[in-house]
Amino acid sequence: MTKGRLRVMLGAAPGVGKTFTMLEEGRRLQHLGIDVAVAVVETHGRVATSSLLDGLEVVPRRVVEHRGVVLDELDLDAVLARHPTVALVDELAHTNAPGSRHEKRWQDVSELLDAGIDVISTVNIQHIESLNDVVQGITGIIQRETIPDAVLREADQVELVDLAPQSLRNRLSEGLVYPATRVDAALSNYFRLGNLTALRELALLWLADEVDSALKKYRAEQGISAPWEARERIVVALTGGPEGETLLRRGARIAARSSGGQLFAVHVTSPDGLAERDPAVLAGQRALVETLGGTYHQVVSDRVPEALVDFARSVEATQLVIGVSRRGRVEALLGGAGTSGTVIRLSGEIDVHIVSHAQAGERRLPRLGGSLSLQRRLIGFGITLVGLPLLTWLLSAGRSDESITSDVLAFQLLVVIVALVGGIWPALLAAIGAGLLLDFFFVDPLYTITISEPLHLLALLIFVAVAVLVSVVVDQAARRARSAARSAAEAEVLITIAGSVLGGEEAAQALVTRLRESFGMASVLLQQNGEIVAVARDPDLMADNDQETTIPIGANAGLDLRGRSLTPSDRRILGAFVSQLETALEQGRLRAEAAGVRPLAEADRLRSALLAAVGHDLRRPLAAARTAVTSLRSDEVELAEGDRDELIATADESLAALSDLVTDLLDVSRLQAGVLGVSLGDVALDDVVGGAIDELRLGPGDVTLDLAPVSEVRGDRVLLERVIVNLVTNALRYAPAGTPPIVATSELGERVQLRVIDTGPGIPLERREDVFVPFQRLGDTDNTTGVGLGLALSKGFVEAMGGRLEAEDTPGGGLTMVVELPAVAVVAS
Repeated sequence: MTKGRLRVMLGAAPGVGKTFTMLEEGRRLQHLGIDVAVAVVETHGRVATSSLLDGLEVVPRRVVEHRGVVLDELDLDAVLARHPTVALVDELAHTNAPGSRHEKRWQDVSELLDAGIDVISTVNIQHIESLNDVVQGITGIIQRETIPDAVLREADQVELVDLAPQSLRNRLSEGLVYPATRVDAALSNYFRLGNLTALRELALLWLADEVDSALKKYRAEQGISAPWEARERIVVALTGGPEGETLLRRGARIAARSSGGQLFAVHVTSPDGLAERDPAVLAGQRALVETLGGTYHQVVSDRVPEALVDFARSVEATQLVIGVSRRGRVEALLGGAGTSGTVIRLSGEIDVHIVSHAQAGERRLPRLGGSLSLQRRLIGFGITLVGLPLLTWLLSAGRSDESITSDVLAFQLLVVIVALVGGIWPALLAAIGAGLLLDFFFVDPLYTITISEPLHLLALLIFVAVAVLVSVVVDQAARRARSAARSAAEAEVLITIAGSVLGGEEAAQALVTRLRESFGMASVLLQQNGEIVAVARDPDLMADNDQETTIPIGANAGLDLRGRSLTPSDRRILGAFVSQLETALEQGRLRAEAAGVRPLAEADRLRSALLAAVGHDLRRPLAAARTAVTSLRSDEVELAEGDRDELIATADESLAALSDLVTDLLDVSRLQAGVLGVSLGDVALDDVVGGAIDELRLGPGDVTLDLAPVSEVRGDRVLLERVIVNLVTNALRYAPAGTPPIVATSELGERVQLRVIDTGPGIPLERREDVFVPFQRLGDTDNTTGVGLGLALSKGFVEAMGGRLEAEDTPGGGLTMVVELPAVAVVAS
């Protein structure tokens, strides 16, 4: 019997349309004359989904009773007996009721496939076993129903049913996914925009991996070896040097630019197994690779370029990242193309990135000591010591009376070459040596250091003079080139100094770091009043014989340099650093003074706001109470019993308002001083909400309660009740007539949320934070709404209890205030 084919509709979250798409496909196949039956479909009360069942045959479900609860399950035997060509089975990860033949629905599907029935099913990305912990990290919810990865990987076809996150939230707000009572909590918890975006990316990446596996299988079957750039694969070559971290991060950024990019790191070691680099450095870089989401590989070969390219081809790399060569110019000239050049030549269709790094790019000022480097002088002496004997031996073999002219010119050419390479001292040695060799081997009388002709002596002197003149020209040219390089480097350093300060960097640290790099110092330390302000070190440059130099900066600061000795020209450019550091320290002092003044300015602002806001609100209840009491005490007017009661009520109400105002002001003062007394304990939210509703004397029609069963929270019952009173009072003030505010509770992972929802005018996004600032009433002018302390106090109370208070939009318009507190179980753990 031919096994059936499994086709799975994969979604990133509930509500994207998996079941809808499955039913549409069933109707399409039925229209083509294929026998289709619905084994089990969960419509969740969605009208559009239910309408697609019309015209499709639905196999009756099996009724199971478990602990007094009646459950409907897929009737596996009935579907097998019906044996349609295609069976529609919803929710592949579903757990069957106890007593069923199989524990999981995917096992039922496996039996249907073995019976030769094709199956179309659905599953969400959060139900895949290998992604369970990832989804929990994103949403905070543990998925109890999972499906083994192998079940999906063995499916004949997996189709992604995709919907943009905002579109899904819109569908949710319109009531097309969940009932209206669950919409608000769902939007604020599982269906947050960030959650949906992450789940969508997870689904796309998982499906991309499956497509990649199928592509590899196809290429292997067809014998295709050339890489197909279906996704970016980046290989980073590691030498074991400190520049490896720079290369890895660059490679990771390149891989991140393309969806599904992969990162590989490879280190080529020699066949003899001897470590040429510090193993600890490679171990650290290996850990960094894993942190960046890549994989580390080690290849054994004595031909590094070929090994790198071969590895890149083996993983079908599209790009190869290598570091810029650290070889000197002479070494590069004598050593050929080097690793980078050979890799570029062998790479073919693989793009090669040569990345600079700090070890190759530190800008150090050239020294002006000698015009030519010691290395060039040594090379000049080497050419002299090797070239003179060799040239003498070659010319002696063809010596004749007529060859003296060519012999002289040959030695002259060698002297000029030595002068060009090594300068005056190697050239002088070459000139004297060449003159003596000419006289001994080529000028009569032979094999003696005797000059019989004055012209021969003149020729020898000219010989030396030419060597000296060429050497002087070379020396001056080298000196000018070094001076120009020095000037260019100084100009670049000065530009960098200005850029570091003006660009908004931490000026002192940036200047100290640049100073150490520019002069190649082992360490540079900036201190002020005995305290370290900034420091830059390079442990690789530390030595016991380092010189220490102290440069004063202003009256109470200094710069300590450790490393090589400074030349006069170094001290000139150092003066620019010192000037900028002095300015940076002065700026730091001014910023510190400004920061010290800022709390005073804030306190003054609050004091002014308090006086402005309290001025009227304090006088109003006092004036009302005083007027009422004065009228009651007056003998001039005889008051009726009703008037007397009304005056007493007015006085009582005014004094109560005054008491509340003073209490709020005292609480604000305690919050700002950090001395608010908080008594934390285990609090049941439904009890606190009930107390707040009773305090406000609200009836069933004044507010709607949607209190879901949630864990107790860790909080202060009294403060929490005041928070709820403030929030409900605000919601009542702005809620439209006939639409009472809603108080709802929900639990998400380790946090419990209480939401106060109104459908009033809401608050613009740019003013959202202003409502939590003391004395802010967002344009209220009726002077009956207090001094604007309610929400500021509420936020302070909630944060004092370790929670958060945030404002969100109500779907369809309005404002939702969200109080989030830790659950007791989390605090206890």
